Amino acid sequence: MSKIRIKNLGPIKNGLETNEGFIDFKGVTIFIGNQGSGKSTVAKVFSTMSWIEKALVRGDFTINHIQQYNRFQEELAYQNIRNYLNENSEIEYIGNAYHLIYKNERLKVIDYEDKTNYNFPKIMYVPAERNFVSSVDRLDLVKKLSLPIYTFLDEYENAKQHIEQEIALPFTDIKFEYIKQHKRSWLVGKDYKIELLEASSGFQSVVPLFLVTQYLTKTIKSNGNGSRKEISVDEEKKIRQEIDNIYKNENISEDVRRVLLEKLSARFKYSYFVNIVEEPEQNLYPSSQKTILFELLKYKNDTDKNKLVITTHSPYIINYITLAIKAYTVRQKIHQTNKDNLMNDLATIVPPNAAVDSSSVIIYQLNNSGSIEVLEDYKGLPSDENYLNEFLAESNDAFIKLIEIEDKCMTPVLS
Repeated sequence: MSKIRIKNLGPIKNGLETNEGFIDFKGVTIFIGNQGSGKSTVAKVFSTMSWIEKALVRGDFTINHIQQYNRFQEELAYQNIRNYLNENSEIEYIGNAYHLIYKNERLKVIDYEDKTNYNFPKIMYVPAERNFVSSVDRLDLVKKLSLPIYTFLDEYENAKQHIEQEIALPFTDIKFEYIKQHKRSWLVGKDYKIELLEASSGFQSVVPLFLVTQYLTKTIKSNGNGSRKEISVDEEKKIRQEIDNIYKNENISEDVRRVLLEKLSARFKYSYFVNIVEEPEQNLYPSSQKTILFELLKYKNDTDKNKLVITTHSPYIINYITLAIKAYTVRQKIHQTNKDNLMNDLATIVPPNAAVDSSSVIIYQLNNSGSIEVLEDYKGLPSDENYLNEFLAESNDAFIKLIEIEDKCMTPVLS
């Protein structure tokens, strides 16, 4: 299990004050908190450190290279968090192949000689700006967008190119169609057909997320799990030579270099999928939030090692993850009691393949003071006493106070 420790990075000050400061990333890891509290910062650091570990194992660059002054900072710049660094910043990442420590403005890499426990992950960071990929034509011509959005766009284009027929979306009677000749994306309903760029913001946000998640999950599973690489020795030598050529070309910027390296990495075999999603609830009605969360959980469950990391502002996401955890317990009892006839009843509430074991789920709360805490649970279920539910409670309390003021208006004024 990978884990990170963060202190004094942007909005994050003390970080997690338990577990020696280390944030564990389980099968499903969720971050909640106010805007600017650091949810995305943690997710971006995890994505970056995981990518550096993979690149080191793959041989994209050497330990000496990444330890050189400013190299690590350039990797954080890809995620737009380089300027969060200060002289007191600390980042520590413990993976299965390397231990990375950033302190006193320098990176130290500790190499594990035994890398048998390491498997190549396909890491996908799904930014909140993802609706751009379906609402803006020729996104590649738009300047000053975050670099992860272009990486996501590449995977979205790959996903569309592999579509052979209409794909049923996880929403009632709506399908997605892609016309390759004209490079047009369509939503097809019972009695209408519109281009995706004409659709609601909810569809523009959720369709790329769904298609990329489905495509990458199926691609990785079709390759099968097992050995780390499926290339010959000669092919590996060619890849190493191409990597050397990329680094020798001084005219290539760091962001372009990273994209080129990722394209080369497609020749390596991925064993599992790390899906890092900012705000899956974006622009969605509560019932649609439930639908997309269950889809993300379903694809996470598709392979044992898959991971799902979510940042969210939505109290519904926490409530629906609670349903998925409870559904796992119910599903186990159905099997134990041989009452498989109840499985259909379960499916009307939570798809059985979206159910998750409570031991594989962890939720972190970030507050505006820069600290992080683990959300407590009750018998394996997330506590109702979380930041998101507290705001709902505040709204209820405020409404009661308004009623009290209204009642006072009806009280006669004594002269």
